[in-house]
Amino acid sequence: MQYILFFLTLVVLFINNFLEKEKKIIGRTDKADFPLLELKDIDAKMDTGAYTSSIHCVDIREMDQTLQCSFLDATHPEYNGKRFTFKNYDISAVKSNTGKVEVRYAIRTQITLFGQTFPITLTLSPREDMRFPVLIGRKFLSGKFLVDPQLENQSYNQKLE
Repeated sequence: MQYILFFLTLVVLFINNFLEKEKKIIGRTDKADFPLLELKDIDAKMDTGAYTSSIHCVDIREMDQTLQCSFLDATHPEYNGKRFTFKNYDISAVKSNTGKVEVRYAIRTQITLFGQTFPITLTLSPREDMRFPVLIGRKFLSGKFLVDPQLENQSYNQKLE
């Protein structure tokens, strides 16, 4: 009887733990919104090999303890040319996909996926040569999403329904 009670207790704990930490399944690529940056339906690649997340940014300037930049570039259909100013930003060392360490600016903003808005830290990087203007790393994905590389646009498709 004690074994059955012990087993049932373990099952209940397991189910509660699973329900509390249920993660959304996201595909290898998706489209994300960045409400504070006034960007919608931006192509993003989930990269579990990258720790940090980054966004394509041009004309980055640091002046008088503020950071100014524009997101995307004139070749992107969602480019709005608007300059953003950040008073709160960090400078961090990031290892690129080639193994080279680069110093990048990082900002804290918001990302919307599956109708939910989350805080995210993005490093600012010229990604004009990359297919995706946004790279989402495992620091953001961890604890929230499971990546299925066979899927695409799960959040975006849900948004269109």
